[in-house]
Amino acid sequence: MQHASIRTALTAGASAALLALAACSSSSSPSPAGAAQPDRPFLDRFHVVSQIASTVPHNGDVNPYGIAVVPQSDGRLVRGHVLVTNFNAKANIQGTGTTVMQVGPTGSAREFARVGRLPRAMSCPGGVGLTTALAVLPGGWVVVGSLPTHDGGTLPSANPLGCLIVLDSHGKPVQTWVSPQINGPWDMAVQSGSGHADLFVSNVLSRSDGSGKPPQIGLCNVVRVTVSLPAGQLPRMTGVTVVGSGFPWRQDKAALVQGPTGLALGPNGTLYVASTMGNSISAIPHAMTRTTAASGAADILTRGGGLSGPLGLASVPGGDVIAMNGNNGNAVEVSPSGRQVATVTLVPGGAGDLFGVTPMTDGAGLLFVNDGTNALDLFSG
Repeated sequence: MQHASIRTALTAGASAALLALAACSSSSSPSPAGAAQPDRPFLDRFHVVSQIASTVPHNGDVNPYGIAVVPQSDGRLVRGHVLVTNFNAKANIQGTGTTVMQVGPTGSAREFARVGRLPRAMSCPGGVGLTTALAVLPGGWVVVGSLPTHDGGTLPSANPLGCLIVLDSHGKPVQTWVSPQINGPWDMAVQSGSGHADLFVSNVLSRSDGSGKPPQIGLCNVVRVTVSLPAGQLPRMTGVTVVGSGFPWRQDKAALVQGPTGLALGPNGTLYVASTMGNSISAIPHAMTRTTAASGAADILTRGGGLSGPLGLASVPGGDVIAMNGNNGNAVEVSPSGRQVATVTLVPGGAGDLFGVTPMTDGAGLLFVNDGTNALDLFSG
């Protein structure tokens, strides 16, 4: 359902804002305008929600989840364009989506990848169902998570279930990364360097109880996946380390699963984790270097208040994080000290509409997916 009170078609202002995004590189610093008002919450700087483009491809996939801005042009990837994953196929069954869309600054949208069937040499336990976990690495490699379903939306018995799929810059699958510690990959944050990258992945499943079926409820982990990026070669997963544990998860008829979802890496190396079931955000210190798991239950940054089933999470200029509520259409801004400094309604009555979110590179707005309208939206001035 579209909410006319705040939603408009793509306007000249929205187009100009995305064009500004396209002109910025991934290494650009926050805009002077953002830096000039350090005490003003990021969300309070904007007032208008605009629809940029539909994220429905030709095959009818719906339910956009993941979002990532392309930092550099390479192959079919265009700098400043936005990648979006679809979790549902046309029949609207969760865990069956296979497409990644690429949305341009003027509202153009085209299919970047369709991963309906992997080559035989590539294993992904359970199959393909693209999740919120999405990142673009140096060299034009795109990494996307898969948590598939079978038989009308049932979790398969594979243990672990799912994988990370690596696409080249033309959208072609080139390898999969499978690990006992990657089990239901749900969201992702990335930190890239010269010749390497660290991927942080939230899992929403735990190991089977021996019955042959996924348990209904349990505790799951957040992991750091270390990746080598040798020049002229395929990227390599070189290690998986559990950095956070004890996050509650459960199967859910409406949402398939609920668990630790959104991830955001702060400028000081703290990894923030949105726990949907815990209605909280945890802070994992020293996420880039730690070798032991922090407790998701003990390291709570904030709980309750404006939070209501938080899903997507993003770090914004100034160091705050933005959480997207699953139970309503609100976004909540939280400071590094845990204070909830702002709450805004992006989709009135929008329970289930918000998921993936990322700030524009120049700090001029907030990009987010809208599951209710199957679109990429922009919250801007």
